[in-house]
Amino acid sequence: MVFEKETKEIIGALFAVHSELGCGFLEAVYQEALAIEFKLRNIPFEQEKKLTITYKNIPLTKFYIADFVCYNKIIIETKALSALTSEHEAQLLNYLKATELKLGLLVNFGERSLKFKRMIS
Repeated sequence: MVFEKETKEIIGALFAVHSELGCGFLEAVYQEALAIEFKLRNIPFEQEKKLTITYKNIPLTKFYIADFVCYNKIIIETKALSALTSEHEAQLLNYLKATELKLGLLVNFGERSLKFKRMIS
């Protein structure tokens, strides 16, 4: 499995946040709590990281913003919805393609049980 150790550490932090807060909060609340949890667990991260998109090796003025990039190699996209859709999956896949990173986690705090999807580019 790609980045197995790092992924397990991140998932532990995700479950800790969901266990503490449950469902029903806004996405921004989970993001703030997750940043705290990452710090407590010494998980290196960048929050709201600007992702440059290139076309024929030329950077575009348009860009994406990932909720988190952990360990400089794993994108975390958070949601607080009743369910995830294929559009959310496409969003994360676009982030992976734009950055050439290999792994992303699509996370939904909005359901009674934490849901996440591991996506590889």
